[in-house]
Amino acid sequence: MAIYRDRVDAGKRLAKELSKYSNRTDVLILALPRGGVPVAFEVAKELNVKMDVFIVRKLGVPGNEELAMGAIASEDVRVLNENVIKSYKIPDRIIATVAANELRELERRERKYRGNRPKPDIEGMTVILIDDGLATGATMHAAVEALKTKHPAKLVVAVPTASPEMCRFFKKIVDEMICAATPEPFYSVGAWYGDFSQTTDEEVCKMLEKAQSLPAK
Repeated sequence: MAIYRDRVDAGKRLAKELSKYSNRTDVLILALPRGGVPVAFEVAKELNVKMDVFIVRKLGVPGNEELAMGAIASEDVRVLNENVIKSYKIPDRIIATVAANELRELERRERKYRGNRPKPDIEGMTVILIDDGLATGATMHAAVEALKTKHPAKLVVAVPTASPEMCRFFKKIVDEMICAATPEPFYSVGAWYGDFSQTTDEEVCKMLEKAQSLPAK
């Protein structure tokens, strides 16, 4: 059933779909941590382009945290899934509480992953946003909306796997959408990986450190 051995395999195969962006100084890959980082790192190595992280936090439904009622990103961006909020009758005060908790985690990760490194310059760049897959798409949607405020020249979303519905949705809101595999029925992102073990903060930090040498001259 698995399409990819692991996130490294997924990244190498996704890089083939993005080969036209190789060796370009105006290209920046941004990974959604944590699972998107090993995928993006392999893509950045294969394409020999700059890479960094863009931190987004899912707002999970209380008691069913895997289900996203929305997401937050840097630059005070908040995207809400009104369908989920209505069907679960989630009041504003609960959304505000969950958002405040996730903002603290977003800020913690920003400090942990970035340290003293400045945020990358987005304006005028071709930005490729990468995650290990799209299920509800809430976190990627928040990332897209946040990045649009920074005026990239081109905004691309690229993932190893997503549902056909998610691919259609993102095609409407970004300049280019690349879904390497769109299995039906979709089930979940992890269903298409042989190894979908969690990526740790330490692994993210190591990959970001190695990515500082990209692009290799």
